[in-house]
Amino acid sequence: MESIFMFFCTLLVWLMTPGIALFYGGMVRRKNVLSTAMYSFSSMAIVSILWILIGYSLAFSPNNAFIGGFEWSFLHNVRFSSSTLYSDSIPHLLFMMFQMTFAVLTVAIISGAFAERMSFPAYLVFILLWSLLVYAPVAHWVWGEGGFLRELGALDFAGGNVVHISSGVTGLVLAIMIGRRKEADTASPHNLPLALIGGILVWFGWYGFNVGSALTIDQVAMTAFVNTNTAAAAGIIGWGAVEWLMHKRPTMLGTISGAIAGLVSITPAAGFVSIPSAIPIGFIGGMLCFWGVSWLKGKVKYDDALDAFGLHGIGGIWGGIATGLFASIKVNPNGANGLFFGNYTLLFKQIAAIGATILFVSVLTIVIVAIIRLFLPIRVNEEQETSGLDWTLHGEKAYHDR
Repeated sequence: MESIFMFFCTLLVWLMTPGIALFYGGMVRRKNVLSTAMYSFSSMAIVSILWILIGYSLAFSPNNAFIGGFEWSFLHNVRFSSSTLYSDSIPHLLFMMFQMTFAVLTVAIISGAFAERMSFPAYLVFILLWSLLVYAPVAHWVWGEGGFLRELGALDFAGGNVVHISSGVTGLVLAIMIGRRKEADTASPHNLPLALIGGILVWFGWYGFNVGSALTIDQVAMTAFVNTNTAAAAGIIGWGAVEWLMHKRPTMLGTISGAIAGLVSITPAAGFVSIPSAIPIGFIGGMLCFWGVSWLKGKVKYDDALDAFGLHGIGGIWGGIATGLFASIKVNPNGANGLFFGNYTLLFKQIAAIGATILFVSVLTIVIVAIIRLFLPIRVNEEQETSGLDWTLHGEKAYHDR
């Protein structure tokens, strides 16, 4: 039963990356929709191969507190038989595939920050280096046997640090280093129904993302299931309330963005907090992410094109803090009590984990971009940007005018 359940959850998380391709594709201008989707599908191709060759081993094989070893490289000794390290009830190969979908998705999320202006060859090199040098170590810290954040006692149920903070912060660093788009102030989504379809697929896949992280069907998994939907709903209300107050009307793009903000916010806490707690976590997450997208980005003047940091970075940071506030061992005996249940130390551990992730990810991303710039231009030229990346980089058009 657990294997069937995890097989289905793996497929759901896999679906999130094509969902991101549609969500992001609908939010860019029509001349960049295919190139934006290419970022996500390139992640599916390259990260999938890297994960099998060495990525999974670096992230999950036991070695030291900071990085895994090489004993599972090329999936050596990773077979159908159950992994005694992470689960006694599902095949090791299935656990590996489930975790691979997280690694693929994380890179796809990053691409929203630099959409419409990053060189495609540079992006491919970036995928390779970032997946091995940033994602694998952070995954090992949080989830790997012996990882130092895991040993510290910091909690991250389904990827607040590993997926959302790491992708959001990386996106912010890239957006700043690459620079603003030439027409950033006038850019607007070209196809909101396409973005809506993508957002729905991402939301649907999130049930596998959070619930599957329990690795079995039990009370914790079902709590994560209800928390996921509850926080998404609360995120819509939180985002929509502020948007309505500030702009005098709610929007469809704001609605799906609010849902994603709530989903990101509940991700690290999903299996550690009670169902009522998911309401303030999602609601505050929606409000904070709206603030990040509508005020902070404009105030600081960075061009996070599709709000990778605004949704995933800010939502992930809040979710990690919220875990330190609302977590309860009555929900999950393998977790810990948070501040609201008499244990202030968990909040400090969560903040330390968030700080370590932000610092490591920022520094390594800067180094990786600096290395790539020695050999390749990181940004397309002005003519390519003006004409659109679909045609100038890929020789295709999403729409053919009559």
